[in-house]
Amino acid sequence: MHTDSLPKLLLTLKHRASALGPGLLMATAAIGGSHLVASTQAGALFGWQLLGLILLVNVLKYPFFRFGVQYTLEQGESLLQGYQRKGRGYFYSFIVLNLIAAVVNTAGVLLLTASLLHYALPWPISVTLLCWLILAVCLLILLLGHYRALDKVAKIIMVLLTLTTLSAAVIAAMNGAMAPADYQGPSPWQLAMLGFLVALMGWMPAPIEISAISSLWLTAKQRQQPISRQQGLFDFNLGYWLTAGLALVFVSLGALVQYGSDQPIALAGAAFAQQLIGMYGSTIGDWSRPLVAAIAFLCMFGTTITVLDGYARSLNESFTLLGVHQRGQRRSYQGWLLAQALAGMAVILFFRSALGPMLTFAMTLAFLTTPVFAWLNYRLMRRHSTQPLSTLLVWWSRLGLLYLVGFALLFLLWYSKLLQ
Repeated sequence: MHTDSLPKLLLTLKHRASALGPGLLMATAAIGGSHLVASTQAGALFGWQLLGLILLVNVLKYPFFRFGVQYTLEQGESLLQGYQRKGRGYFYSFIVLNLIAAVVNTAGVLLLTASLLHYALPWPISVTLLCWLILAVCLLILLLGHYRALDKVAKIIMVLLTLTTLSAAVIAAMNGAMAPADYQGPSPWQLAMLGFLVALMGWMPAPIEISAISSLWLTAKQRQQPISRQQGLFDFNLGYWLTAGLALVFVSLGALVQYGSDQPIALAGAAFAQQLIGMYGSTIGDWSRPLVAAIAFLCMFGTTITVLDGYARSLNESFTLLGVHQRGQRRSYQGWLLAQALAGMAVILFFRSALGPMLTFAMTLAFLTTPVFAWLNYRLMRRHSTQPLSTLLVWWSRLGLLYLVGFALLFLLWYSKLLQ
């Protein structure tokens, strides 16, 4: 290596690192329910059988999340503006999906975060009070610190989360799998499991609306500093593939520690996460409980704060494009943020018993709408990209669309037979 190569390499890395943010925010938002609960449940219920499916879903959805970032980098506008240009039907459909997801997802991730904290704390505090406290902390960070504070918090959470999750997986692997060598678990490859698979894939790595939210985070980052196409895609790729890799790690946590256990696997999110912490303590040692509890809480706190900010930004942008309020008004974002937070708390206070079915509905809806918005993202890039899409990316997108449409049709056929 030439003597001047190392400084150039360091300068390039520093240049790319300065643009990090939106991709890591996407990863922080994604790792909550889809990873801590769905991925780990997949391992706990079926061992390693769904590892390939989870990897495949992440790979096949990649182009459509990438296009959200790439569109903003090349066109200088948010993906929502692209939806509006494409047609009112697409734009209004996204707004309806976004409104449902904002309220239900806020309630779900906030309640799960509070339940985990309640389980980990040595003194009794009601889950409802913890919901209010966590919500207050998130709102304080977002209202006073704006995007810059969110950016810093997400980076800290992702570093800690990655290190602790990998440590827990290594410890579990060193202790060996709980399941006996001759254990024969249930198979996920049967029609009865299709509902579980669809919910798993709907939020893997994240709901499709996160592609539009990522473009808004990128726009916020660009107001702080100029972001080149190379920098923006580097940030996105780092966040996306880190998310995909951690999904596989969470599958391994469930497969190693819970698969083959005599204890029935809890399906409710909070109960399952608490059971995972307890299983670590009983199989590896009580010293591991704080480590796994920290992983679970970091997952959900990061998801909570990014869900609050991301959906508030997308709702604010949507109604700005509708002409309800003017662009650049900080108060309109604050209003949507507070409205979303209060609506989520209202669901927790008055509809907690129905929150599980609501989340399943949201995850299923996310899966069924993914082919539509995936196709829309693809069409926007084919028509408006400043550089022709590579042949690889075009065929990658077509294969992904074929997979998503096929699975959605299979699910609708299966569900229609259930209703008969």
